[in-house]
Amino acid sequence: MAVSGRFVALLAVAIVPTVLLASGWAGLAWVVVVLLAAALDVLLAADLARVRVERRMPRLARRDSTADGTLVLANDGGRVLRSIVRDMWEPSAGHRPRRIRMTVPPGERRTARMRFTPFRRGRRRTAGVAVRAFGPLGLAARQRVLTAPGELVVTPPFRSRRHLPSRLARLRELDGETTLQLRGHGTEFDSLRDYVRGDDVRSIDWRATARRQDLVVRTWRPERDRRVVVVVDAGRAGAGRVADEPRLDTFIESALLLGALAAAAGDRVDLAVLDDTVHDRVHGATRTDVVQRFGEALAMAEPGLAATDWSAVPALVDSITTSRALVVLASSLDSVGASGDLLAVLPRLTRRHAVVVTSIEDPAVQRTARGGVDPATTIRTARGGRVPGLPTGAERDVYRRAAAERTLLDADGVADVARRSGAEVVRGAPEDVPPLVADAYLRAKATGRL
Repeated sequence: MAVSGRFVALLAVAIVPTVLLASGWAGLAWVVVVLLAAALDVLLAADLARVRVERRMPRLARRDSTADGTLVLANDGGRVLRSIVRDMWEPSAGHRPRRIRMTVPPGERRTARMRFTPFRRGRRRTAGVAVRAFGPLGLAARQRVLTAPGELVVTPPFRSRRHLPSRLARLRELDGETTLQLRGHGTEFDSLRDYVRGDDVRSIDWRATARRQDLVVRTWRPERDRRVVVVVDAGRAGAGRVADEPRLDTFIESALLLGALAAAAGDRVDLAVLDDTVHDRVHGATRTDVVQRFGEALAMAEPGLAATDWSAVPALVDSITTSRALVVLASSLDSVGASGDLLAVLPRLTRRHAVVVTSIEDPAVQRTARGGVDPATTIRTARGGRVPGLPTGAERDVYRRAAAERTLLDADGVADVARRSGAEVVRGAPEDVPPLVADAYLRAKATGRL
């Protein structure tokens, strides 16, 4: 059938223009020549029904980082495939190049390298690959979308990783693995040594002292194999934006840094993502896979508008561990109305566990409270003059400053209530909260609260 079609097209290209030229229709003859040549070009293009697509790519990629993949085009037909290929990924996958020119001889396959720089967390998908096959003249082409499903799970960027080396060094100091020996009690007996000036007299081992006839003290180290539970708030508190990023991103960074640090310390760390229900859990992560497992679970976390069910947290922690644990509530303390449910559950948690609660501060609110003025607003007010019935620019600045101070006072009051309930409150700007959470964990190790 294909051969007869090409034969008919060749006859048409040869005969029809000749007839038209003989009849005096020269312009129409050239139009017909072009149309018939394009039709012949389509007939001579490769058969896309005999083209296969394969892809080789990683399952995971970190947001704002680069991952490489390959696209393989196999031509099982009898004609040369001259094509433009477009992989139909979601734009947020950040794949390059968007279009690839590939020439595949009959019975052969060609590979094209693709690069992904995703700029959004979550699961990125492609519906297929659009292949446009041209004829030898390049005048026309046939196109078909070939089924080649693909998926790329984009994990959080883990920008707070840069704080990990310094916290690991402090952890080694606590464990006595460096030359710097920190004074103070851990929770697990390590060894005996001679007393030196400055040692705590409470650490003297009197039995060993009697045997040696010299003062001997006990040394301690932070206990390993303890439990750390991180609860990430994916409710409406995480949907608020600070510095053009949702608060949930800060909660995620805190969970990743704390998970990596606790696993390196030999502790068992668990994760739960919560709003009005538990969306995801990670249990039994090890030192080698904690970042990957946490990242994969948190990649799918999206802030919702539902209120977080904090009343379910005590039962959730009890289902993870029955022993004392460090429970980190990655949320934000704003006002009594917004954080009332969280405050109500803190006494139940602090009776059995060491609890850390995060609170995100907005730098813009702090600048306004200190008397910062928006230059753009001032310029617009000066140009437009006073509008009757509306406050002046100076009055608006006063209102903004008062509102910012009220916001900070509310946050201070809520933080005080949380502290009186026995929880440690970690407050700071979004980029400061993850290392502050890691410091709170190290303090708990050093003081024996964990």
